[in-house]
Amino acid sequence: MLDTGLTRRHLLAAMAGAGIGAALPASAAPRPVAGAARGTHAGRRPDSIGVALVGLGYYATNLLAPGLQLTRNCHLAGIVTGSPDKIPEWQRKYGIPDRNVYSYDDFDRIAGNPDIQAVYIVTPNDLHKPLALRAAAAGKHVWCEKPMAMDAAEAQEMIDACRAAGVQLAIGYRLQHQPSTLRLRAMAKEKPYGRILKVRADAGFHAYDDVDPANKPWRLLPQHGGGAMYDMGVYSLQGARYITGQEPVAVSARSGTTRPHLFEGVDETTHFTLEFADGLVAECSTSFGRNMNLLRADCERGWYQLEPFQTYNGLAGRTSDGQLFDDGGVPHQQALQMDNDALAILEGRPPLVPGEEGLRDMRVVDAVYASAREGGRRIVL
Repeated sequence: MLDTGLTRRHLLAAMAGAGIGAALPASAAPRPVAGAARGTHAGRRPDSIGVALVGLGYYATNLLAPGLQLTRNCHLAGIVTGSPDKIPEWQRKYGIPDRNVYSYDDFDRIAGNPDIQAVYIVTPNDLHKPLALRAAAAGKHVWCEKPMAMDAAEAQEMIDACRAAGVQLAIGYRLQHQPSTLRLRAMAKEKPYGRILKVRADAGFHAYDDVDPANKPWRLLPQHGGGAMYDMGVYSLQGARYITGQEPVAVSARSGTTRPHLFEGVDETTHFTLEFADGLVAECSTSFGRNMNLLRADCERGWYQLEPFQTYNGLAGRTSDGQLFDDGGVPHQQALQMDNDALAILEGRPPLVPGEEGLRDMRVVDAVYASAREGGRRIVL
């Protein structure tokens, strides 16, 4: 079974404890709050967790930083960046003091900073492990974006380092904090339409047509962990796991590209079949060349699905008998995720999505890449 160590009741309680759904209307839009980095946000608890964002790319700039202006249990306290030109705007916008600004070279100084209790790693994938190890050595809790690492061995190193340091490790699977995902997990257990017969999980988008082959973004570079499977395929994999409530035992995969001048050494599209112990099969796809966003279970007496199932808002579920369900009006997915992870630190309990959950995915990702590269069916180790 998909196991994060928490029941649906625990997840709902954590969501309520975060206070986002009750405190904000569904139409609330993320926006900077003056003085938020200094802890003056009216709804913020006094022991709020100070968070440093590590890497100031699109996701940190447009989603995490605004989300931290809506949280109750944590706040934006610092930044770590390799782009000095970004620092003045971040300091102006969020009131970040000089003492809480770091480069990758002096990142280890964060150990002596009482303003920061957790770091959120939002860098290219190849930097996740080394930065997580440095953060753990500095005594800071680690939140890490997906995919957790380059492979399962790196993921295990991250878990071991955080455990040895006595800090928490949470993976940024925002969808596991969403009511729509909780609904699917409950249905996997309760089986309202009988036994699941087949599963489909597709996640992808068309992009990168205008990229200069001589100046590719990191998501197209193999040394940084580029490719569709690392980026979007994890959504398909996660979806297949939580809609079935099972762990895959074997996988078969194939990858390809229609733009070989861009996708050298990384996959543009990957199709993979997950096999589960009871004979159930999930057909999964991921792509940087095609728009797709569907998670569906066909059962003995009907079906249910989410389409889209992994966008930042507007998750839409329906069933064969006409039921509709959605994300419950959560105004900001990342804010809910970070509030839940901060609450786990404050309450001294495991996060909703610990490092072990990321490790499970990396074991499957390793098998997918091995099958796509060498052919044949691979056992998930």
